[in-house]
Amino acid sequence: MTAAPAIGIVGGVGPYAGLDLTKKVFDQTLAGSDQEHVPVIMISRPGDIADRTEYLLGHVDANPGHAIARIIGTLEQSGATVIGIPCNTAHAPAIFNCIIDELEQAGSTVRVLHMIREAAIFLHDIHPSIHRVGVLSTIGAYQTGIYASTLATEGFDVLQPGEDRQQWVHDAVYHPDFGIKAQSNPVTAEARQRLIQATRELADAGAEAVILGCTEMPLAVTEHAVDGIAMIDPTLILARALIRDTAPQKLKPFAFT
Repeated sequence: MTAAPAIGIVGGVGPYAGLDLTKKVFDQTLAGSDQEHVPVIMISRPGDIADRTEYLLGHVDANPGHAIARIIGTLEQSGATVIGIPCNTAHAPAIFNCIIDELEQAGSTVRVLHMIREAAIFLHDIHPSIHRVGVLSTIGAYQTGIYASTLATEGFDVLQPGEDRQQWVHDAVYHPDFGIKAQSNPVTAEARQRLIQATRELADAGAEAVILGCTEMPLAVTEHAVDGIAMIDPTLILARALIRDTAPQKLKPFAFT
């Protein structure tokens, strides 16, 4: 019997983001029994992968793309045919291109989905009337402009916090006392409130939707909308894309609630 195509997930970037993506794959799958779910392989080796933002800011020398590519190689050897990396910042060209280059050199045939491009496709398909999109992210994603450049190319107007406010948003994820990386389950009230407040500020500036552009952020803001502003969860989008590319007949219709 030929094995069913498997989804591969690079965990550990951060660890709870990998769990969240895995859970959302199961949540978005039409299945009436254990056996009807799509096979999922997740490897979480956070100690092997340098922090993506720290690399992009020049604070560490090791490109995390090398470790991610090695993990993807292991996932492929284990039967994965399509890969999701639940880290927005890992899709910055300096990291993502390194991953793809290494896989090509190794003769890999696995497909690695691009989370930011999938988010743009989702906006066009599910929210076709939305044109002004706010983005909340870490400093690494902010400074490299991975969302701003991709969305602008797709015809969206992109709004982000000003530089003076960006550190305040970044700390919702990275602060050692209350940040989501330090306290993931449950997240702190401070981290959540910062993201809610930043969403409202982007809405006041004209955003019609806000992307939670760090995979830790959906752990804190789980609603589909805040004060009527659509909250876009790239982890959920990536989960649906992974199912689409392995077992499209098992993908649940998208629901706003």
